Amino acid sequence: MESRDRTRWTAFEGFRCIASGELAQVALETKKVLDRGGRAPVLIFDDVTGEQIDVDFRGTSEDVLKRLPPRASQGDPAAAPDDPGPEGPRGPGRPRLGVVAREVTLLPRHWDWLNSQPGGASVALRKLVEQARRENEGRDRVRRAQEATYRFMSAMAGNLPGFEEAARALFARDPARFTEHIRGWPEDVRMYLARLVQGSMRLEIEEQPPTAPLNEN
Repeated sequence: MESRDRTRWTAFEGFRCIASGELAQVALETKKVLDRGGRAPVLIFDDVTGEQIDVDFRGTSEDVLKRLPPRASQGDPAAAPDDPGPEGPRGPGRPRLGVVAREVTLLPRHWDWLNSQPGGASVALRKLVEQARRENEGRDRVRRAQEATYRFMSAMAGNLPGFEEAARALFARDPARFTEHIRGWPEDVRMYLARLVQGSMRLEIEEQPPTAPLNEN
């Protein structure tokens, strides 16, 4: 499987990678495979979150493109702009911050402390959130990578030998054990897992066919 770090979607026919790139490109390449009469199940994954997307392949290529979701990556928070929410009246010179009003439930002592901070509760909450984001950035990156990898593993390799052991090694951040348990999996699956898992651990994946072919049925 070709390595392309900046792709957003990847399609598999069975255990074989058939397309990787922007969603429209992947959808068109996948439709070609289906139109040729491919029998293996076809799944399309978000390269960031490991989530699947359903694409309606009926009709012409133009029909397929028209039915694609407007956002290229539904699960990637970095790909979506901040929701500014409904814009209310603003005072003179007040900048639009793109903030979103939502309900927050706290105990009275929490509100008392927030309201006593410079700028009030909203400013204090934003500062606390930003501080927590900075302090937990590494752990959050690891968690997201683990979750994305596990989603893909569950969909593609849930019935393959060594799945449970590989899952335990994934969350234990043990690359040696993880690599060992997926060694016999199809090459395209192993290569894609190496891409997904990068945020939590580094893998050395051998680019060679499995020692024994696996039954896709």
